[in-house]
Amino acid sequence: MPEPQTVLVAGAGIGGLTAALALAARGFEVRVLEQAERLEATGAGIQLSPNAARILIALGLGGALAACAVAPEALAIGSGRSGEVLARLPLGAHAAARYGAPYWVVHRADLQQALYEAAVRHPAIAIRLGTRVDDYAADGIGVTATAVTANGRHEERARVLIGADGLWSRIGRRFGPPQFSRRSAWRAVVPADAVAPDLRRPETRLWLGPDAHFVHYPLRGGDEINLVAIVTDDWAEPGWNVPGGREELLPHYARWAGELRRLLQIPDRWQKWALFDRAPVPGPWGEGPVTLLGDAAHPMLPLIAQGGAMAIEDAAVLADRLASQRGDPAAACRSYEALRHARTARVQREARENARIYHLRGPAAFARDLALRALGGPRLLDRYDWLYGWRPPG
Repeated sequence: MPEPQTVLVAGAGIGGLTAALALAARGFEVRVLEQAERLEATGAGIQLSPNAARILIALGLGGALAACAVAPEALAIGSGRSGEVLARLPLGAHAAARYGAPYWVVHRADLQQALYEAAVRHPAIAIRLGTRVDDYAADGIGVTATAVTANGRHEERARVLIGADGLWSRIGRRFGPPQFSRRSAWRAVVPADAVAPDLRRPETRLWLGPDAHFVHYPLRGGDEINLVAIVTDDWAEPGWNVPGGREELLPHYARWAGELRRLLQIPDRWQKWALFDRAPVPGPWGEGPVTLLGDAAHPMLPLIAQGGAMAIEDAAVLADRLASQRGDPAAACRSYEALRHARTARVQREARENARIYHLRGPAAFARDLALRALGGPRLLDRYDWLYGWRPPG
């Protein structure tokens, strides 16, 4: 029989490790089961807006992340066809003062490493690699999870089971598979000195065009530039690290400004992945003392830069609910889900809407660009106060 406050987390990604740290900080014993034999974060950047950064700082990761993160001075939105910046949203010191936490961009490997090292150091957290949670059964006193390793199957008992096992979650498979969005994303990281000076400014830049957009920003003190290209595509193969050649990608940007095409030509090879999401799930994300977080609960398109942030928020809220309702973990899980449904559903919908707006063509794209110029960066930032200004309970 497990200790009364033992929590089992399936998945050692950003959400799972954040949940483990948040739970351990509230006195829980946590076991994290991860199917990978070793943790290898993908070679790409991630945006940590203030709503996520404040949680990581509160968990003691501020120093480790500040040492490797970049705080972009602005989000510049431009026309991919002309190369003209249409609006510049102030970030940097402005965002930190406005929201009480920084807006960071960081290499995903650096974030994963910081979370992993903090979890390994914590005496209340145990991480088991090469172990996949395949199924579970909930009962009146806890959960029995079926775990699979290279040596066979065994059972793990815990008070609570959290499915943080990503887009193709086995814990959350009753909701059905995610839906293909008819878009693919391509990522690469290049040395900053290979990039034209104007395009390696300490900004996040978002370029919009017909059926495609392009994001780039500096990493690791400005020594590297993260590139993400998202295009309309019928290629739907699952996976996060499928190799792709620039000869496949560049035709999507054939009529873009020359300086942007030259930036896209720098990497010889890209990593590509098909983009999936799911409409918001009505009702509970789990049953009894079992719930989901992050992509397992609410997969979303990366067109509002909030996939990782929502998983981090989930972790903070779930830890708070389980701590507040220790005697009834099933009720705590349903309370957490009720608190998260509306917000995560809004982010999912906004990401889908951005996918439409970013890829407009013809007169609709012209009207969009006029609107961006008219609104200006400060007023555009106002529209994100609901997102970046969020604070965890407690």
